[in-house]
Amino acid sequence: MSVPRAPLIRAATPADAPGIAAVHVQSWAETYAGLMPDDFLTRMTSPETQARREVFWTGNIADGQDAVLVAEDAGQIVAFASAGTARDHPGFDAELFTLYSLKAAQGAGLGRDLLRRAAQAMQARGAGSLALWVLDTNPTRHWYARQGAHECGEKREGALRELRLGWSDLAALVGTPA
Repeated sequence: MSVPRAPLIRAATPADAPGIAAVHVQSWAETYAGLMPDDFLTRMTSPETQARREVFWTGNIADGQDAVLVAEDAGQIVAFASAGTARDHPGFDAELFTLYSLKAAQGAGLGRDLLRRAAQAMQARGAGSLALWVLDTNPTRHWYARQGAHECGEKREGALRELRLGWSDLAALVGTPA
C-alpha cells in the first residue's frame, strides 16, 4: 500500500515559468468562467496570453524582487503564489499578487499552505501586514475570509468590482506570536 505524498512547496526558479504560466491560464479558465465577460476570458486564456505569462514569470522569478512559490506534484506544477511590496494598498506592507491552483489540486489544504508560506516570506522581509484584490463574485473571497482576511476596500474597472482583503497582522496568518 502506498501512502499519498503531499505536493512539494518550494521557491520557484526561472525553469518553472512554463508550468506556472500553464497553471495561471488553466486556473483562470476553471475559476472565472461565468464570472467575467466571455470575450475577456477568452483573451486571458489564449495561447498568446500563456506565452506572455511565461515570459513574465521567467523575468519576475529571475529578478527575485517578488517571492514566487510553486506546489509540485509528481514533478508537475499544480499551484503557485506570488507576493511582494504592496502596490496600491495604503496601510499594508505587502501584497499577495497571485494564488492559483488547478481545480484538480484544490481541497487538500494546498492553497492554505501556499498562502502561509507567501506570508512567511513577506514577514521575513519585514512586512507586518498583507493585502490582495479579489473579484467580488469570486467564491475564493469567502475562502480568504476563512483564513482570517477582512474586507477593507474596493475598486471598479468597468463592470468588474474588486474587493481588498487584508490581514493587519501577519503573525496571525503565519501562526507566530504577535
